[in-house]
Amino acid sequence: MSLYRKHLYPPDKGDYIRKRRSVKAREEKCILCAVRDGDPDVAKLDVYRENGFIVTVNLYPYNPGHIMIFPERHITDLRELTPEEEVAFIRIRNKSLDIIEGLYHCEGFNIGFNIGKASGASIEHLHLHVVPRDRGELGFMDIIGGAKIYIENPAETVKKLRKAFHA
Repeated sequence: MSLYRKHLYPPDKGDYIRKRRSVKAREEKCILCAVRDGDPDVAKLDVYRENGFIVTVNLYPYNPGHIMIFPERHITDLRELTPEEEVAFIRIRNKSLDIIEGLYHCEGFNIGFNIGKASGASIEHLHLHVVPRDRGELGFMDIIGGAKIYIENPAETVKKLRKAFHA
């Protein structure tokens, strides 16, 4: 059985990680801080900002609507959030779930943090992944070809989510 059949694997993620490692070796810059600061070298995928948090479309999504929510403040662990930030984080998470569910009519979500290198975290800035999921979404091409078929260009996801968050 191929790696694709056992694990989620977004196309081109390996290229992204190799590129980030080479950039890190040169400048040690946090990619999410670069998103926060509007760095022109970083894809502009952020869709919403509120109370010190940013919602951005994942550059290599597992599904259309896959977002990350992160604090503007550079921290690496949930325990570093202030009580006020925790409340704001929960509110923006819930707002995000409502918007994604309304736009994509998903039947569930994978929601989670990877904190620390041992967890598989590739970004050392606290962020929450929200991945919309549908029952039985594994399709013929996923099984036979070991490929993930995206039904929406991430640029279209950005447009939809920006409009929905600001409605």
